[in-house]
Amino acid sequence: MMGRQPCCDKIGMKRGPWTNEEDHKLMNFILKNGIQCWRLVPKLAGLLRCGKSCRLRWINYLRPDLKRGPLTETEEDMIIQLHSRYGNRWSKIASHFPGRTDNEIKNCWNTRIKKKLKVLGLDPITHKPIEQSRVFSAKDKGVLESNSSQNQENNFELNLHDNRGSRDDEMPQREGKSNIGQQFNELWGCLDVGSPAISQTKTF
Repeated sequence: MMGRQPCCDKIGMKRGPWTNEEDHKLMNFILKNGIQCWRLVPKLAGLLRCGKSCRLRWINYLRPDLKRGPLTETEEDMIIQLHSRYGNRWSKIASHFPGRTDNEIKNCWNTRIKKKLKVLGLDPITHKPIEQSRVFSAKDKGVLESNSSQNQENNFELNLHDNRGSRDDEMPQREGKSNIGQQFNELWGCLDVGSPAISQTKTF
């Protein structure tokens, strides 16, 4: 199965931090020509960068509507509310913050907000009190263990019932063998082994 085609040939591409000269080239080109295809931007702008690198540099650092500075307390509170609804869908959360990037919000969550929630006694995943989350987890574990033990008891009862049934099936066979042996002994007892009719051998 074919994967996504790479944005460019990596051979000869420059890696590492961007310089001020590269930033100016990229900004001037996009402000004059707009963005049509990121694959073509590096070549047309005279940059030895791949299209993906140019796109991330523009979105996260260079675009004019980018909001600078750390997130405010109000923004952090809003991120907490949105995270309780969307989870780690950072692009979805960033769409509610014009001028903020999903990468910026994600970094703020991992470095500040998550610790802030733990200090307040809240689980960063469930957004519920930590003790309450532990109780729910223990209850779920108890339910699973209870179901498992109940299943084991049911299986034991089924096996016990099957064993009893097999023993009941064997009883008639044993009784039949016992009756045959008893009849044979009675028949043998009726015969007089020492009588002349049995002991005498016919001679010619």
